[in-house]
Amino acid sequence: MMGGNKTVVKSLEILKLFYEHDRLTLQDMVEISNIPKTSVYRQVKSLEEMGLLTRDIDGKYRLGLIFIKLGQLVADRLDIRQVALPFMHKLRDEMGEAVNLIVREGNEAIYIEKVDTKKPVRLYTRVGRRSPLYAGACSRILLAFMPPEEAEQYIAQTELKAIASGTITDKERLRQVIVESQKNGYSVSYSELEDHSAAVAAPIYNHKGEVVAGLSMAGLEAHYAPDKLPPLIKKIKQTAREISLQLGWRDE
Repeated sequence: MMGGNKTVVKSLEILKLFYEHDRLTLQDMVEISNIPKTSVYRQVKSLEEMGLLTRDIDGKYRLGLIFIKLGQLVADRLDIRQVALPFMHKLRDEMGEAVNLIVREGNEAIYIEKVDTKKPVRLYTRVGRRSPLYAGACSRILLAFMPPEEAEQYIAQTELKAIASGTITDKERLRQVIVESQKNGYSVSYSELEDHSAAVAAPIYNHKGEVVAGLSMAGLEAHYAPDKLPPLIKKIKQTAREISLQLGWRDE
């Protein structure tokens, strides 16, 4: 390994100490990292000159403001659609079902990306379509993972209208279904937005651990019979997790 590379590796080791700690003295860094004192001092001096570390008045160091700027840039430039699309194609190819990506906009869910099934059956879902947050697994997964007070306020204020034969119109039942979704990490729906159709959905998290989108598979009700559900649930959760990791979510 070249000398320059070693320096970068050591610098990174020092910066990584700040994952767990807000502020550290030089002595703290030496003790935690096991890097020789002279080396730590030298590295910290260069990191400070580059603005990667900032020294407070009490002599403790913290990460420089450049990280806030860089972090914000990374977050802003991560387009959920672009990140999710390859995973959606793979899921459709493996399972043969239509795959949707949904985000919340106010009191509605909006379909922002879709990978269609190659089967002749076409569902109601299309990019740009909206549905209320209470109806269908795709929308309801977003409601289930909203901040609890916000979700409760939405339920209290919203009239649950029947859209298809299976739409949940009872508020108590909706609350129960949401609790189950939170506990299990997925939601299933039958004939809630369109008769004879079904869907299974899971949440997608961002780098802050917030749910920013929902991923769903949708198709004919017959494909989602209880005995056929386990592999579908496993796959939707696994794919939503893979997309979340790409968005910077840390699986803790």
